[in-house]
Amino acid sequence: MKDNIALKLVFRSLLNIAISAVLAAFSLYILLGFGMWLIDNVRPMRVLYQFIDRFDRRLVYGAAGIVMSVFYYIILQWSLFHYLGQMNKTVRGIADGTYDMDYKIEVRKRNIFGPMAANMNSLAGRLHHALVEERKAEQTKNELITNVSHDLRTPLTSVLGYLGLIEQDRYRDEVELRHYVQIAYEKSMRLNVLINDLFEYTRMRHDTTALKVTNFNLIEMLGQLLVQFRLPLEEAGMQSKLVTDKTSVMIKGDAAKLVRVFENLIVNAMNYGRDGKQVVVTVQLEGSAAVIEVINFGEPIPMMDIPHIFERFYRVDKSRTQWSGGSGLGLAIVKGIVEKHEGTISVTSDSEQTAFRITLPIIN
Repeated sequence: MKDNIALKLVFRSLLNIAISAVLAAFSLYILLGFGMWLIDNVRPMRVLYQFIDRFDRRLVYGAAGIVMSVFYYIILQWSLFHYLGQMNKTVRGIADGTYDMDYKIEVRKRNIFGPMAANMNSLAGRLHHALVEERKAEQTKNELITNVSHDLRTPLTSVLGYLGLIEQDRYRDEVELRHYVQIAYEKSMRLNVLINDLFEYTRMRHDTTALKVTNFNLIEMLGQLLVQFRLPLEEAGMQSKLVTDKTSVMIKGDAAKLVRVFENLIVNAMNYGRDGKQVVVTVQLEGSAAVIEVINFGEPIPMMDIPHIFERFYRVDKSRTQWSGGSGLGLAIVKGIVEKHEGTISVTSDSEQTAFRITLPIIN
């Protein structure tokens, strides 16, 4: 019966009928007593009494009681349904745009329609949230199209430009020809990276990427990864170091996906931390989780950029480094992969170091 408004209304209506009858009887009793006093002291009332006395008193009293009962019943029902009318007015205002979608109806807990008002507020809140999310999705889609178009157009323009020079034989010798081909190849590789990152990010967003879960040693994986990056790091004038007191930390997850996570973070450290000359990867255990930090010692990330660092297509100020120019999706992909492994990722940055901190559940 708690949420059965129809049953409550029936019960309340019957109760109001009973209350109206009691109030009518009490009022009639008071009026009769006051009327007898008026008859004894006011001549016009005595004449009216003589006229009424010609009729059956029970009929007169009964009619008076019915009239009073209906009067009191109307008053009681009005107090009940007036609130319903206010609710309807508010809903109509929300529907025609007079009120915002998040406008709240006053909830009267002691009124039968109080739960209905609360439910309508909840419904309006959910509709408002859905509308906001739809607008965000539309804005995100537009930004995605804009950013993709911009990022694809730049290297594509270079590729077409240099291939056009080659096609028109506008080169002096074979050395210049090979130079044009090399530039076109590099720009094509950048296009390939952009397209692959976009494809991966889209799959992560729509949760269509199935994880190939295996058990593997995180320490061994990170050690092998740093070995693979030794030459690129040396070419960038940097060194790497793995710091941990563990020889084995077992993780259950998709090793290939997690390799991509740490590859992106190491490349990010190379792009933005060359001045520090070093990339340090640390691993430690905290309870049932492995905590991995990828640290570089270059210029810090501005505080205003940190809250947005994992957003797609967000790039930190280009003035921080001359080697920047990624797709803007790398860290968004990293976050998506980590979260699919029930982990977390965060970043801290100051004048001494920038550290990306990842936690992943381990196999006990």
